[in-house]
Amino acid sequence: MPLERTPDSMLGDVLKIILAVILPPLGVFLEVGLGKHFWINIVLTLLGFIPGIIHAVYVIASR
Repeated sequence: MPLERTPDSMLGDVLKIILAVILPPLGVFLEVGLGKHFWINIVLTLLGFIPGIIHAVYVIASR
């Protein structure tokens, strides 16, 4: 059974997405820690800022 979204969790996600637009690896780190998605995001951000943002928003929105 999926967890319900509370207003606090939605506000937290909005703040993480704002951080992800400014600095994509930070948003991913706050969502998943130092896992594989964090390192993938580092590489994508180094290759191009826009792919890093897209990946960060995807990771935050999918959890």
